Amino acid sequence: MIRVKTVPSLLVGCAGFAILMQTASAAPFDAYVSEAATRANIPPAWITAVMRAESQGDASAVSLKGAMGLMQIMPDTWQELRATLNLGADPYDPHDNITAGAAYLRHLHDRYGDAGFLAAYNAGPGRYEQFLTAGKVLPDETRKYVTMHRILPRAAKTAGIISASSSRPRTRRRWRTSTASPATSCSRWKPITTLRTILIW
Repeated sequence: MIRVKTVPSLLVGCAGFAILMQTASAAPFDAYVSEAATRANIPPAWITAVMRAESQGDASAVSLKGAMGLMQIMPDTWQELRATLNLGADPYDPHDNITAGAAYLRHLHDRYGDAGFLAAYNAGPGRYEQFLTAGKVLPDETRKYVTMHRILPRAAKTAGIISASSSRPRTRRRWRTSTASPATSCSRWKPITTLRTILIW
């Protein structure tokens, strides 16, 4: 399905190449997203995009495999994050679920870099490790998931939120990503307030 949305914040280069920096509002969870993004030092756009893809913004969502809440966190992962982050007992609490999901995204990005952190989040680190070590094919859902969000790490680096060194994967396998042509390269970027764009879900 194709939806036309108003995107509130972009960076646009001298040749008109646009990088998405913030997706449309994740209300009523904006404040939680902002707090979690600051705490984990990742772009809010990552959290919003993952939340929408995983649960469509349903705080009570439960997957067939038992993943819970807005960020669809598995029970064992939740228990580890809850202890580490000193969260409450309810995995469906929007604040705590978003906080945990953001921390997990950062952990996976530190571990796998741009090439694999979204795949590891969606399929699970164990399954992604099987892909790396044995070439086990990832689910179609995961491959589509990664393709849909492949612009997000590039946006983070452009904004200086994630350093180039932290985004290097520890494997030679990489997801195919698009690269800006020389015509779209520019050393300076300028913000604009709004732009109507097409988001494919």
